[in-house]
Amino acid sequence: MSHFAFLAQNGFLKCPPLQAAHRYGVAGIAWDGATTNRPGARLAPRAIREASHMLCDGIHPLFDVTPEGLLGDAGDLPLPNTSLVGMREAMPALVRPMLAAHHMVWLGGDHSITLPLLQAQAERLGRPLAVLHFDAHCDTWEDHFGEPSGHGTWVFEAMQQGLVDKRCFVQVGIRSAGQREARDYVRDQGGAIHTARDLRGLQTPAQLQPIVDDLARRIADHGRPPLYVSLDIDCLDPAFAPGTGTPEPGGLASHQVLSLLEALVDLDCVGMDCVEVAPPFDHAELSSQAAAAFVWTYLCSRIAREARARG
Repeated sequence: MSHFAFLAQNGFLKCPPLQAAHRYGVAGIAWDGATTNRPGARLAPRAIREASHMLCDGIHPLFDVTPEGLLGDAGDLPLPNTSLVGMREAMPALVRPMLAAHHMVWLGGDHSITLPLLQAQAERLGRPLAVLHFDAHCDTWEDHFGEPSGHGTWVFEAMQQGLVDKRCFVQVGIRSAGQREARDYVRDQGGAIHTARDLRGLQTPAQLQPIVDDLARRIADHGRPPLYVSLDIDCLDPAFAPGTGTPEPGGLASHQVLSLLEALVDLDCVGMDCVEVAPPFDHAELSSQAAAAFVWTYLCSRIAREARARG
């Protein structure tokens, strides 16, 4: 079977291979060379694609739109499998053409992939980005267990490199153990942290809306930087996403994350990644199903936003 024939049958939402005419694109980044606990995220892109096939015709029940006809799948990027430096050096030439032509969603992969994606986006747009970061972990460590970089350092590195507007960096779901300096780093830099504990008991879209309202105010108050969404599946409680490298009890429920993604419909988003699904540790494809639903909901929110703008 050819590469294009495989994608036509197995792409996200069974969409066709990515072509110039597609407004939206997905691509896999099958890399987990920076994981520190359980590996397996390199297997996630295919698992997320397979899970997305359960979304039937892809018509979203809230937005009443579908990515059908607008979405193409570029397959997995051909990247080195064992070198973090090599992966990050190879990525720009692969992602720049896609960013120039499509609104992209990236299927990780571990969270170390987000730094080069932010580098490419900031270079393309010529300005720092706002970021909505779903995660159990702060990812603000200055080193990676003695190594200079990894999947737990990308937030610190992005801020140090000026890739993001620190005041428009918002974290949701943080709850892991960590030194105060790392745990509160984003807040200390002027951003916002909504911990998993903060979200306990917030169940309805209306109860969760203030989080997105805070993000929207920050964006409006600081020159309206475009928003990038980075979603680590371990923001969910392991009951909803057991298939991840570093599970942390006490996390979010799937419906909370879906409500927050739906509430982004009025914001100017430029891309998303969904990372850290580890299929070898999943049960009944729960983590892959959640990831597929999150990516689909994000895409439908973008399509709905454009439809509203057209009137």
